[in-house]
Amino acid sequence: MQSNNNPILSSVRETASNLAVLEQSAVLIEDIASRLVEVIQSGGKVMFCGNGGSAADAQHLAAELEGRFLVDRPPLAAVALTVNTSSLTAIANDYSYDDVFVRQVRGLGTAKDALVGISTSGNSADVINALVAARGIGMLTIGFSGQKGGKMESECDLCLKVPSVSTPRIQEIRAIG
Repeated sequence: MQSNNNPILSSVRETASNLAVLEQSAVLIEDIASRLVEVIQSGGKVMFCGNGGSAADAQHLAAELEGRFLVDRPPLAAVALTVNTSSLTAIANDYSYDDVFVRQVRGLGTAKDALVGISTSGNSADVINALVAARGIGMLTIGFSGQKGGKMESECDLCLKVPSVSTPRIQEIRAIG
């Protein structure tokens, strides 16, 4: 027998509700996809960054572009700025953790490229700093955040805000995409 106090059932219902609200963002999601296709077709690459679970999402998204997602196709140019532990630790040690993605964006990025910053709160300083640096280069900047958007929203050309303030719900909705 299912109880109204069942935390699993509550989580499933909250996720379903978030997905229904996210449907209102379909045009924005399509715009993000179209802009990223333009970047790749013009010879650019897509870079991703984030911390913790968002770092895992960054790696997953880059892998799907480089590998095969849904259909067999040529690999697409994508880089997860979260995977080079030597760079991450050296930059954090020599400069600041807030610069771990900035240095990589400045070293690898061009005006043809895009940066996708992923932050559940939208307030991760290292992600925001990378978006600022990317804008300075002329890159397309895209953010994936929670409902509030945080400070990163103002640094993004396009920002997809998952309609929740719950970290687990935000991360699972991003994973569904």
